[in-house]
Amino acid sequence: MTTTTGFQRARSTDAKLQREAAILDAARALGLANGIRRVTLTDIAEAVGMHKSALLRYFETREQIFLRLTAASWREWSPAVCETLEGLDDRSPASVARVIASSLTSRPLFCDLLAQTPLNLERNVSVEGVRTFKLTSIEEFGRIVEVLTRVVPVSEDDAADFMAAAVALAGALYQIATPGPELEELYRSDPRLMHSVLDLEPRLTRMLAAMLRGFAAPAAPAAP
Repeated sequence: MTTTTGFQRARSTDAKLQREAAILDAARALGLANGIRRVTLTDIAEAVGMHKSALLRYFETREQIFLRLTAASWREWSPAVCETLEGLDDRSPASVARVIASSLTSRPLFCDLLAQTPLNLERNVSVEGVRTFKLTSIEEFGRIVEVLTRVVPVSEDDAADFMAAAVALAGALYQIATPGPELEELYRSDPRLMHSVLDLEPRLTRMLAAMLRGFAAPAAPAAP
């Protein structure tokens, strides 16, 4: 852990950007190691060798820091999953669901952020900060929806509903799948609680595949 001794306030624009990047990197590492909920502003400040009051010159709140990380995760995930989807030879619902589930579960911090964003991260940030984040996520979400409609025979509305469910489920199921060592030990020690031990990627894949099969299935003819 870096100590707070020797900290110097960033003076130039480049130095300020470097300091912001260091703060975001520290928050990312702490969030991945400990879970977003457990990371405090003090933890982040200590990790980069700053006093908490100095960190507040760069970010208003811990929520603003993690919301910035969420936007960055959307920008990283969207082109990656789109490229993989467009390169698929097998474009069956099962194959597409597998790609999306794998792309999400291989990004545990993103899954955690997806759950925390509507619960906490948008609640203690300026209106302009939320606006910036929303515009980023909407743009990246729309990019995935557009690719999905080319890969699977579904309408734009159905693709949007499917992807909204995919990211919501990834966030929620991630929380269930990572209860912490003490609770996991409890669940595994009692057969009555074993249903609480969740293997995230297979479960998410099955759920998404079933949903996508429903969206892609031909509509039944109307009754005479």
